[in-house]
Amino acid sequence: MKYSTSNQQGMYSNGNGYRNNKPGGFGGRINKVDDGNFGSALQAVAWENHTLSDFKKDFYCPHANVLNRPYTEVERYRESKDIMIKGIADAFLNPIQFFEEGNFPEYVASCIKKMGFDFPTAIQAQGWPIALSGKNMVGIAQTGSGKTLAYILPAVIHIRNQPRVQRGDGPIALVLAPTRELAQQIQTVASQFGGQCGQRSVAIFGGAPKGPQARDLERGVEIVIATPGRLIDFLTRGTINLRRCTYLVLDEADRMLDMGFEPQIRKIMHQIRPDRQVLMWSATWPKEVKALAEDFLQDYVQVNIGSLELAANHNIVQIVDVCEEGDKQSKLNTLLEEIGTQKLEKTIIFVETKKKVESIANGLKRVGWPAVCIHGDKSQNERDYVLRDFRRGKSLILVATDVAARGLDVEDVMYVINYDFPNSSEDYIHRIGRTGRSTASGTAYTFFTSANQKQARDLVAVLAEAKQSVSNELQAMTRFSGGGSGYSRGGFRNGKFNKRSDNKFGGSNRFNAGFQRNTTMYGQKPSTFRRFD
Repeated sequence: MKYSTSNQQGMYSNGNGYRNNKPGGFGGRINKVDDGNFGSALQAVAWENHTLSDFKKDFYCPHANVLNRPYTEVERYRESKDIMIKGIADAFLNPIQFFEEGNFPEYVASCIKKMGFDFPTAIQAQGWPIALSGKNMVGIAQTGSGKTLAYILPAVIHIRNQPRVQRGDGPIALVLAPTRELAQQIQTVASQFGGQCGQRSVAIFGGAPKGPQARDLERGVEIVIATPGRLIDFLTRGTINLRRCTYLVLDEADRMLDMGFEPQIRKIMHQIRPDRQVLMWSATWPKEVKALAEDFLQDYVQVNIGSLELAANHNIVQIVDVCEEGDKQSKLNTLLEEIGTQKLEKTIIFVETKKKVESIANGLKRVGWPAVCIHGDKSQNERDYVLRDFRRGKSLILVATDVAARGLDVEDVMYVINYDFPNSSEDYIHRIGRTGRSTASGTAYTFFTSANQKQARDLVAVLAEAKQSVSNELQAMTRFSGGGSGYSRGGFRNGKFNKRSDNKFGGSNRFNAGFQRNTTMYGQKPSTFRRFD
């Protein structure tokens, strides 16, 4: 069929196809790869001059339980899971409350059973009927909510119902992700489910040799998971084409825009046929993400899990210590002694700069703590090695820049320590979201100095929304800057946590539960322990 794209071409305010010309996109940080000329040789496809074959999008057959469930029961379920939807009213798109109600084909159902899942998460329960129906969708959900499977499972079914990919064909499904770590983790899920029915997937990202990635693409793959820069590079070289792409996912769209990938995303969009199905996923819903959705996801259904306001996972205990910069190292020593008294659990320490990451990790190793580090200057092999050791528990402390704030999916991280407070409350929420994954609990400690005072108001708002303690010191900072309110229920001061009646760490009983385990080789503080400040 002939497909006109004149409306899409007319929606922009200038001649180069972008809403604005700033290299960093919507006020985001300037991406090192995009200097204004990157990908300039890649021309938008004039799809109105192409005859496009029809393809099927709708594979959803609603279960009788879903169709017959009373409206009041559906609303009660949505309320219990904090699900809000916009853009649908059809009963057949009601949430799936049990996996059996998905009416999934056997090759998918058997894989779900093998994985041992009990119930679908909220975003899966409501997202699967929409995605499987072929509709465009925006999903807003916190990290650790199960969104990867929410779009990979429909992708597998979508691909299975298209003609098989031949050598030289482009992928049927494309997932765009902001970081290499997230791309690799998505590829793992794609392999688990797509591999059951012979579907091939590959992750392509910068920082790794192009040759092996190019060879995988040229052999033909059904699913490509890509960071925007490497994909633009391969598209420009002709290594890959997107002519067969009919299922597109934008994962962590807010992060991609914040990293300055908007011009690249728009270039990629013009390489994909206009009648594609698009699913956009984001942890937040700023105006920049909304604008991208309005441009490329006409008639989309929006699913929100939780509030659209900036909010942290309520399963995470948040403890903030207002301190001086020079006190941080001694406080870190004391904190690690406290949380490692019985058994050291997996812990991520977030630091502002690459140099400081190396310094802190080396200092911890010198005194006997099992620490490794990761940052943007590490090679791909080094990053893979470090993350493998951390996931396996060989190294229990990971010191990192914000490269690990998103896209790092390690299920059993118990503690996050913000040695340096991030530049924004959004980044803070994503950092602490490395713990408390799915329905698990976790604890986040934050060192907060006078240099961070401009962030105090937002931080107090996050703490208050999650019903966490707000210390007098932090409260004073918000008053000084003209806003905020709160109260004090203990906290981390003078190198140790104030004692409270419920437990000695200033947290809830969830916190103490993390210590009820057998002692291991890391059960006591290292015999060689000494201060490194």
